[in-house]
Amino acid sequence: MRLIVARCEVSYLGRLTTTLPEAVRLLMIKADGTFMVWADGGGAVKPLNWMVPPTVLEERRDEDGRLTGMVVRRQRQEDRVEIALSEVLSDIEHELDSVSSLEKEGVEREIQELLAEQPQWCGEGLRLVRREWPTDIGPVDLMCRDAQEDWVAVEIKRIATIDAVEQLARYLERIQLDPAFASCRGVLAAQQIKPQARVLAQARGIDCVEVDLQVLRGEREPDLTLFAP
Repeated sequence: MRLIVARCEVSYLGRLTTTLPEAVRLLMIKADGTFMVWADGGGAVKPLNWMVPPTVLEERRDEDGRLTGMVVRRQRQEDRVEIALSEVLSDIEHELDSVSSLEKEGVEREIQELLAEQPQWCGEGLRLVRREWPTDIGPVDLMCRDAQEDWVAVEIKRIATIDAVEQLARYLERIQLDPAFASCRGVLAAQQIKPQARVLAQARGIDCVEVDLQVLRGEREPDLTLFAP
């Protein structure tokens, strides 16, 4: 991970244009390509600006080799963050331990374990191929195949929000780069799926499935659905 503390001005250019005036800020560049801009104070727990992978980073330097600017852009997209650096106070890199899989806790982990045993709840005819299927930006919870032998990536949440949809969409983007998985589709499974997440998932071609933990545990029978003739 690279951490740069600098006096800088930050501009975002994409669907809209925003500018953060010159100030001392922390620029964080993770090994996976994630880029974030942080400020101190205000109790903020989110970066002021960010770019999610896959990204391309370009640096600008003067004749003396001093870093004067950076451009971070999404691959195959027009969105970009431009940073004009007037003074670099610190520029250091740290090698962090890599984690092969995210450790899930509590209810979310239990849902994953139960759906791995009963993948048909995520779609008719699904069978599990592997849990924690690796991609270069993180693991997909379940990788399955359906009755037609097509690949299906399943992401599991306790409560699914827009962020969950974006996360699964990024996984699918990376998976589909392999021609053997080009037709892979996504399923978002959760106890509760927010209405905004459903709308975005539909727009991204991702199926949504709400699961009942008591039914998965075998503590009660699923509700019967009556169909009119």
